Amino acid sequence: TSFQLPSQVIEDTAEYVIATNADGAKMKNWKHTTSTPEMIDFTITSREIWEEYKPRMTMNESRVNWEGQLNANKTCVEAGYFCTMNFGPGFTYICDVVGPERTMMAMMIEPDWIKDMFMANAQVCADMAEEMIGRGMIFDAGWIFDDLGFRDYQFFPPDAYRELLMPAHKLICDVFKSKGLYMILHTCGYNMEFIPLYIEAGFDCIQPLEVKAGNNMLKLKKDYGDVLTFMGGIDVRAMASENPDDIVKEISSKIPIMKKGGGYIYHSDHSVPDNVSFKQYCRTMELVAEYGKY
Repeated sequence: TSFQLPSQVIEDTAEYVIATNADGAKMKNWKHTTSTPEMIDFTITSREIWEEYKPRMTMNESRVNWEGQLNANKTCVEAGYFCTMNFGPGFTYICDVVGPERTMMAMMIEPDWIKDMFMANAQVCADMAEEMIGRGMIFDAGWIFDDLGFRDYQFFPPDAYRELLMPAHKLICDVFKSKGLYMILHTCGYNMEFIPLYIEAGFDCIQPLEVKAGNNMLKLKKDYGDVLTFMGGIDVRAMASENPDDIVKEISSKIPIMKKGGGYIYHSDHSVPDNVSFKQYCRTMELVAEYGKY
C-alpha cells in the first residue's frame, strides 16, 4: 500500500545500506545486526505535501502480481493451510511515512490530517481485499499489523484510538466480517486498555501479547475470553534463560489456563531473538505440545 515511488540506494557499505523506499522515506538498514531500520529523512513532512502525493494512495492493477498471487493462494488452499491476507496500515505505517514524532504531534494539533492519512491507507487495503476476493482468492482471515504500544502504555490514549485510528481499522475489518471471515490484529507493546476497542472495531484475535511490555494474558482471558482468541504471550526471555526451569514455569502457568474453552494459539510474545538456541526452542515446542494437549 505504498506511494509506489522509485527506490534509490544512497549508500551501500559492508555494514549497512541507506536507501529511499517506495514511500520516499530514507532508511538505514544494518546487514549483520538484528535491528529495526534507522529513520533518517522523509518526503512527506506536511499536510500540503501529503495532498500532493495522496492521489498515489489508491488501488491500481500494478500493485499486485496477480498471476503469482493467484497461484500462491491456490497452492496454500489446496494444502489445507489457514490463509490470511496481510496488511500493514495505520499508525505504524504512517510513522514510517512521515516519522513517529511528526505523527504523534499531528495527532494532537492536526488530527484531521492524520485521520485522512489513516483512512486513505485503509481504503487501499479494503479495495485490495475486495479485488483479491473478487478474483477468486480464498482466505480464512485478514491480518492487520499495527504496533500501538510501548512499555506499560499505548503510544496514545484510548480516545485518540477511537477517534482517529479505529475507523481505519474498522473499514478493513468490515470487508472481511461481511464475508464471514475472521480478523487478526498484530500489535506489539502494551495494549491492555485498547482491547475493548479492538473488539468494537471487529477483531477476533490479538497477537502477540508482549509480556515485557506489561500485557497480562491471563487477565485478558478472564475478561474477554468469551469474545476474543489470543495468540502469543509466551515470554521469549524465558526461552533464552540459562535456567531450564524458567521456560517450564512460563508455559505450565499459562497454556493450561489459556486453552480452557479454546481460543488460544501458541506463539512467542515477540520475535524469537538470536540468543535462543535451537535446543532451547525445541524444548519450548516440546513443552507446548505437553501442556497444550487436551
